[in-house]
Amino acid sequence: MDRLGYASVLIALGLMLVMLACLEVGRRMGRRRVARDGEGSARGIGAIDGAVFGLLGLLVAFTFSGAMTRFDARRALIVQEANALGTAYLRLDLLQPADRAALREALKQYLDTRLEAYRAIPYMEQARATLDRSSAQQNEIWGRAVSACRADPTPVPCSLLLPALNAMFDITTTRLAAHLVHPPPVVFAMLFALAAASSLLAGYAMAESRSRRLIHVVSFAATLSIAVYVIIDIEFPRLGIIRVDDFDRVLLHTRASMDKYP
Repeated sequence: MDRLGYASVLIALGLMLVMLACLEVGRRMGRRRVARDGEGSARGIGAIDGAVFGLLGLLVAFTFSGAMTRFDARRALIVQEANALGTAYLRLDLLQPADRAALREALKQYLDTRLEAYRAIPYMEQARATLDRSSAQQNEIWGRAVSACRADPTPVPCSLLLPALNAMFDITTTRLAAHLVHPPPVVFAMLFALAAASSLLAGYAMAESRSRRLIHVVSFAATLSIAVYVIIDIEFPRLGIIRVDDFDRVLLHTRASMDKYP
């Protein structure tokens, strides 16, 4: 886990501390209420507590489900890019030997740059520079392919190779867009606010007990904080513990197959 990945850990720990504080504040408020109005004065507010806890549960469920959906989509896009690269590389066989050799080498260098860009994503300046270099390589590959097709009197190479190259380039834009798609910040702000409010209500509801139930208090705060941490970690799968890096092996396999293919 890189230094940016620790941000999700700090967020989860901060949320846990806030929840513990809210639980204690709610308990103290409840104790003052019990001292003033007596036992049983909190009857009838269970429906309000249930509504807030239910909304919190729904928000956690929906954010977790959305994060998993985007996580699976990002993994699928890695496979699509590997397939597009492999198809384009094989269709270079349609070109004349001289053009084929130059374009094969350019395609290998392009894939190396793409892999470097994915590894550099936590360091955004380096990642942007690498992505810019891959865009320049796209232009070079496209220009060479178009020149080779124009020099060939038959239309077959152009009709098969150029669409494959275009699909290979298009998937990079799709992957970049998928990398940038996340829930609006207000969703996470609402999740944190509901967690704090639920903790306040839970502490208030425990006021009739004279002793602090530390096991329940800590378990409630820790469980919800861990759930939020997992959601954030899945949402940013190249920064934390839960990563899509393992699926980059598909691209590495494609790169190795390029070296093996004559």
